[in-house]
Amino acid sequence: MTTLPTIRFLDRTTPPHILTLVLITGMSALSMSIFLPSLSAMTTYFDTEYAIMQIALSGYLAATAVLQVFIGPISDRYGRRILVLGSLGVFVVATIGALFATTVEVFLFFRIMQAAVATSMALGRAIVRDIVPQAEAASMIGYVTMGMALVPMVGPMIGGALEQAYSWHATFVFLGLAGFMTLTLVYFDLGETVKGEGTSFRDQLKTYPELLSSPRFWGYVLCAAFASGAFFALLGGTSFVASDIFGLSPLWSGISLGAPAVGYAVGNFISGRYSVRMGINKMAVIGSIVIIAGLGASVLLTWAGVNHPLNFFGFCVFLGLGNGILLPNVMAGSISVRPHLAGTASGLGGAIMIGGGAALSQFSGSILTIETGTMPLQLTMLSVAVLALLSVLFVIWREKQIA
Repeated sequence: MTTLPTIRFLDRTTPPHILTLVLITGMSALSMSIFLPSLSAMTTYFDTEYAIMQIALSGYLAATAVLQVFIGPISDRYGRRILVLGSLGVFVVATIGALFATTVEVFLFFRIMQAAVATSMALGRAIVRDIVPQAEAASMIGYVTMGMALVPMVGPMIGGALEQAYSWHATFVFLGLAGFMTLTLVYFDLGETVKGEGTSFRDQLKTYPELLSSPRFWGYVLCAAFASGAFFALLGGTSFVASDIFGLSPLWSGISLGAPAVGYAVGNFISGRYSVRMGINKMAVIGSIVIIAGLGASVLLTWAGVNHPLNFFGFCVFLGLGNGILLPNVMAGSISVRPHLAGTASGLGGAIMIGGGAALSQFSGSILTIETGTMPLQLTMLSVAVLALLSVLFVIWREKQIA
């Protein structure tokens, strides 16, 4: 029987309390989404184009993708505590820099620096694996990543309310204070959970050819990249759609962004309940069909002349629902293709998924104009959802060939 380590709150000699882990994983999601209702206002403030301002999201995601590859091996070698503290420290400094930026170039520099906080998101899960047995890790990770599910619902609402009451600067004041408070909590509560005996990045790199030569790995990863890419495309264009096309206030823009998150939470529940019974491939197919059905209905209504926020954002609930069903299953599939390379598959798969999201978020912001309306964004989201379905169908076909 495995003896669990003693955990004492605000004691640096013991592993962290679960509240601390929830907060450090939630900070990355908060930083990604809270400012989105203010993108149009920030575009005006910096006297630039919306596509340029979009780099605040796509650049952040690209930096996050790079960190996904490196942070695991680095933390294995040097420890979790120092990297979490360092990443939060960089985040606070970067937030202050973004707050006082006077040009869009300076703002974007500090905004991309904020991606350092994504380190905490990855290491929160790693810390769980350090301190509890594998049988209990999934349950605890579910609680820890709760912040990542809830924050996208409330983060944009908070940002929208702050922007409407004050200005976009208030959002970054809030982010800076939240980051500093989390940093303080981590300093007093997070004890080291690994002693540096893990795999080096060089050794991990040697395993890439075996993983990248697996067609099933690519099928699962591309399915995840395309399905989540539809959501990242939405994030990239939603501020323009909400404020410039539909004329929504920042508060209502934030509330609209919460629609996919509600669906995602429900989808996660469905996935947790039925994945074992139905199998990961069937659940991935169901999830992708849910996305296609919802986005397809929205496209048809827009084509028929129904240009209303409820049509656009309302059907995005199905985008979140489908992703909630699909993503846990294809991510589980990607790390099970080569079980002995699960850590490498997780980091590399996450980098591909988020990197693709960065490209799609930037693309979606560049194709929208008042004249085109929402249709280019809707067609982009629908197209990548179809590609997600084709990717998982390829996995199913490949498995039949092997059998």
